[in-house]
Amino acid sequence: MKTGIASQGEAAASVISAVSVTKRWGDNQVFSDLTAEIPKGITGLLGSNGAGKTTLFGMLLGLHECNSGQLTVFGEDPATAGPEFRQRIGYSPEHHDVPTDLAAQDFVRHIAEIHGLPKREATTRASDALWLVGLGEERARPIGTMSTGQRQRVKLAQAIAHGPSLVILDEPTDGLDPVQRDDMLQLIRDIGTKYQINVVLSSHLLEEVERIADNIVIIGEGKVAAAGPIDVLRARSGGAIAVLDDGHQRVAAAIEGRGIGVRIDRNRLIIGRDETIEVLAPIVLESIAEADASLRRFGPVSQSLEDLFLSEVDG
Repeated sequence: MKTGIASQGEAAASVISAVSVTKRWGDNQVFSDLTAEIPKGITGLLGSNGAGKTTLFGMLLGLHECNSGQLTVFGEDPATAGPEFRQRIGYSPEHHDVPTDLAAQDFVRHIAEIHGLPKREATTRASDALWLVGLGEERARPIGTMSTGQRQRVKLAQAIAHGPSLVILDEPTDGLDPVQRDDMLQLIRDIGTKYQINVVLSSHLLEEVERIADNIVIIGEGKVAAAGPIDVLRARSGGAIAVLDDGHQRVAAAIEGRGIGVRIDRNRLIIGRDETIEVLAPIVLESIAEADASLRRFGPVSQSLEDLFLSEVDG
């Protein structure tokens, strides 16, 4: 596929770094001690309504300053960085307020020019971006005649047309039906993997983030409640699963005799609840040996992203 979209390699280990960031709007304390490192790849930003996700996006774009602390993107402070820094960032807002009388091609080209591209290159990049998001044949249509799904694609196209190193997407699937959501999620995944553009997105649909993101940051009560690779965080909760070939009852009895709760689920033992895998491993292995049973697989319980979110935000 012809795209003409190139991303820049980044030497920094973290794309975004926040250290003890505070932010207030008058008497409203949005962030009290926001600290996180966001690596390369696709990162989902999660938080309840009012947690400050949109405020953080504004700070990453340099629209708002921290009251204290340090926030950097590619090692620079967005609030003081110059035009060259802003050329490396793309943004798709949550709202759908786009100029309805402009053709999609003209709108995307205009945003590319604002990011510093010469008019001829901006025209080429706009066309390439619209083809990439599936609107190549519709690029001359006024945006006002397009469906919600098509407008979301236009917003994505304008965010990537200038070849940024980081794209910030605020609720990119808002207003889309299930088929349109699937298509949009695949587009975002392709942008992050095939074209190596770092992506930070927010979504109130956790299963969307779980499908496409490599990492997550969960914000709650003005701080980062949890951050890191999704698989690592999901496996961080207590409890373990042991898959056995035989001797389920004997092993369960031996583990319970050591003071640990066990539930038998077909050929699996669901062991413990609050205990870590490091605590459970020797207990389980000793119990299996004592029961003369055969172990096929042993590992931590992997919770869903929804379970993780609720435990971190509400727990």
